[in-house]
Amino acid sequence: MTEASKAPTLAKFASPVDRFHLELEPLKEAGMKLAGIYCVFAPVELVRAAGAVSVGLCGKKQAPIPEAERVLPANLCPLIKSSFGYAATATCPYFNATDFILAETTCDGKKKMFELMNSIKTVHMMRLPTDKSPEAQALWLAEMRRLAAFLAERTGQTVTDEALRREIALQNRIRRALLDVAAFMSEARPPISSLDLMGVCESRTFVLDQEAYLNDLLALRGELEELRAKGSSPYRQGAPRILLTGTPVGRGSEKVLRLLEEAGAVVVVLENCTGIKGVVGLTDENAADPFAALAKRYLDTPCSCMSPNTGRFALIDDLTRQFQPTGVVDLVWQACHTYSVESHSLSRHVTEDLGLPFLKIETDYTESDVEQLRTRIEAFLELQTH
Repeated sequence: MTEASKAPTLAKFASPVDRFHLELEPLKEAGMKLAGIYCVFAPVELVRAAGAVSVGLCGKKQAPIPEAERVLPANLCPLIKSSFGYAATATCPYFNATDFILAETTCDGKKKMFELMNSIKTVHMMRLPTDKSPEAQALWLAEMRRLAAFLAERTGQTVTDEALRREIALQNRIRRALLDVAAFMSEARPPISSLDLMGVCESRTFVLDQEAYLNDLLALRGELEELRAKGSSPYRQGAPRILLTGTPVGRGSEKVLRLLEEAGAVVVVLENCTGIKGVVGLTDENAADPFAALAKRYLDTPCSCMSPNTGRFALIDDLTRQFQPTGVVDLVWQACHTYSVESHSLSRHVTEDLGLPFLKIETDYTESDVEQLRTRIEAFLELQTH
């Protein structure tokens, strides 16, 4: 697909840092606080209901990692090292602009890294349970209320049920719109590339004006409908269809996604938390207690930090029915133990229950293994064409 045949609104998602600076300046002048978040477990509805805004900070590039390794062990997840490296070097404009950080105990590596980050900028740690029992739900609800109190101290604005319901409704609309856009990948020849779709999904955490972001999503959906009607697609008929699951990917850490595309595959769905996982599941807008509804929605996130994590298997089953992949690729960042251990059970489920070929890729952010990965990916795709 040429640039001319792409949806015009895609350009609005291409340079999030420029948009961020344009949106941030008037907010800062008005005294609004900016929260930095690293994970889909951070409730943006609560941040906004407290009169603040949020921006995503999760490190997805190799450049700051050497500096991080002066403090952190080299055999640590690249996402954690990159995140800390950006903070330590003050080279991330998003981190530099934040007033405080919202952290979460999704894994031991991040938890200990956040202790070090607290010496650079104020960190509020949310203690995330690792199951969905009634006791865990009560703990997570208490954490939501504790976060609300922290935010009120920082912003001077108490979170009301009315404000929280308003933000819940907005984020539900955004999630529905993102799912509508992602659904175009279920077509035999989708009218948008998976790399472009990755940028659309990732931009959600960088756009401060969420209403404008929603309007852009709705405009994009209309443009994709027009491209579909014309039969316009960047993909050939009959290309292998891949469900990519596992650890987060984004601008700077998309090498496996890029290699799959270069090898002729269509990555029909990104199951990871920078893709579908972060937007499936809506918050009950009619619940008597909006805090409890929000806590339930976020604790239902099927992350590998949960034990057992049956939600991930159920989600992959649903996505398989919707997007009809011909194979599953599980991407695991080196030293991400929860995803690496879970990969064994997932492999059995995919091959035995879903009857699909499965490929586990364990790598980091460097380009040193690109050709090796290319060979493995091409061989994996070759099996799906016979």
